[in-house]
Amino acid sequence: MFFGIGFSVVLAVLLGIHAVRTGRDRYWLFILLAFPLLGSVVYAIVNILPDLMGHSTVRRMGADAVKTLNPEKDYREAQKLVEDAPTVANNLRLANAAFDLRRFDEAERLYAGAATGIHAEDATLLLGRAKALIELDRPAEALPILEQLGALGEAGRTPQAALTMGRAYHMLGRYAEADTAYEWAAGRLPGLEGMARYVAFLCENGRRAEAQDAMLEIDKRAKRTTAHFRREARFWRDYAYEALYPPAPKA
Repeated sequence: MFFGIGFSVVLAVLLGIHAVRTGRDRYWLFILLAFPLLGSVVYAIVNILPDLMGHSTVRRMGADAVKTLNPEKDYREAQKLVEDAPTVANNLRLANAAFDLRRFDEAERLYAGAATGIHAEDATLLLGRAKALIELDRPAEALPILEQLGALGEAGRTPQAALTMGRAYHMLGRYAEADTAYEWAAGRLPGLEGMARYVAFLCENGRRAEAQDAMLEIDKRAKRTTAHFRREARFWRDYAYEALYPPAPKA
């Protein structure tokens, strides 16, 4: 046991030296010292294997691992960029990072603050703000933004915008309009979120046969999902399954 601990510490120190000599970001030293064994594995995946293999999949795996160990890394980097240069692009990056951390209040303010002047009709900013408002349970505020987005034409009529519109209509009790938006998004969105949310909507409205058909399609898609997206696919597959077959209440 002590040998294993000692080896992991020595390995972390050696990789720390590698990090300093190769000019890596200083946060790697914290990761290596705080998590000697796991940090060493992640460091090797991110900084050594890609150079040896030149493979994009390895880089993606490493980025996911870093996000798990240091979830606020992107947020802090974006925050510093905004402090140095408060451009629309930098504020958008910070808003996206805040959204990913579920800081929806902050994300909504950042999207709204950036969507001014010549950027008042920026489709990315409008959609980001609408999605944040939905997560904040404020669909009545999100809906006019989504309608503005739709008026922009093709740039604003995306599957993600349709899914967000479906959620807004759903929350407001406008079920016929929600059905149209959900169905359109579910057939066009990559991944399983659109179909999973549509399954939940169908179940809520007593349309189990349609929900079961959609569930079969979800299972087919889940089997074809690449390793990189498997965790996300499993989440949305389980989300749909529990809507269709809710667990029995505990006694």
